[in-house]
Amino acid sequence: MPQELDSNPMSLDELEHQLKRQRAACRANPMPSSQERREWLGRLRELIKSEQNTIVRAISEDFGNRSADETLLAEIMPSLHGIDYASKRLKRWMKPSSRSVNLVFQPARAKVVYQPLGVVGIIAPWNYPLFLAISPLTGALAAGNRVMIKMSEATPRTSQLLKELLARVFPEDLVTVVLGEAEVGAAFSRLPFDHLLFTGATSIGRHVMRAAADNLTPVTLELGGKSPAIVSRDVPLKDAAQRIAFGKSLNAGQTCIAPDYVLVPRERVDDFVTAFREAVLSFYPTLEDNPDYTAIINERHFERLQATSRMP
Repeated sequence: MPQELDSNPMSLDELEHQLKRQRAACRANPMPSSQERREWLGRLRELIKSEQNTIVRAISEDFGNRSADETLLAEIMPSLHGIDYASKRLKRWMKPSSRSVNLVFQPARAKVVYQPLGVVGIIAPWNYPLFLAISPLTGALAAGNRVMIKMSEATPRTSQLLKELLARVFPEDLVTVVLGEAEVGAAFSRLPFDHLLFTGATSIGRHVMRAAADNLTPVTLELGGKSPAIVSRDVPLKDAAQRIAFGKSLNAGQTCIAPDYVLVPRERVDDFVTAFREAVLSFYPTLEDNPDYTAIINERHFERLQATSRMP
């Protein structure tokens, strides 16, 4: 666990300095070999595997309680699988790809040579703080890039821990973790990265894209939205209710694709409600002091959900 939470976020000058350091490292080694990239991924894999219990505890402390099984299932295992997937396919991804040449240009030959972009920025959310930082980091390292990660201020222990762990296995000119509140995130978005990845709310995504546009930074946005579940007239209600209840209760519904509402034929509504309640009770006979049920991340989100439940 982190010994002490960092209360001194990076200033804009420090952010820009770190970006310059990583750019200099890119110029010194613009095309890392497959061996180097595999070695980076191997370090990352071993780190997560060896520190998984510490990571599980940090995430649980940030949430107030996070099911250890859920963290293993939804964060640790997918992170390790993603690293293995990239490692096995890395050489194939790096291999130049031939293209046909128009008769006018014969006897020329054409091929696509895949090159690192340079310095990639990653803005990670709070709901899956490990996986949604490690997954894009894995892809960026596999592609030979340098990476700066802005962790969420809503998960301070996990963010601090990841900063310490990654600093243990990577130099700062390869991987840097940035901590800080919303103003640091806004400054981070304005940096002239070679690519910027953001996972989070649509409202924040708009600000990120506007900030990146000033530098013509290419952006990948993974945004929230509504996820309805549709129950048809002929589907077995018990099966449907169990599957929807599992998706909704995983991480206490704090998942971008968790079902928000259910569309059910009018004549099946009452039966579905009964089946859904039974499914939830079979998973969690009690919610109070239940270590298997994840808590809502903070008071603000809890109050938002309470207000929603009071709506007519």
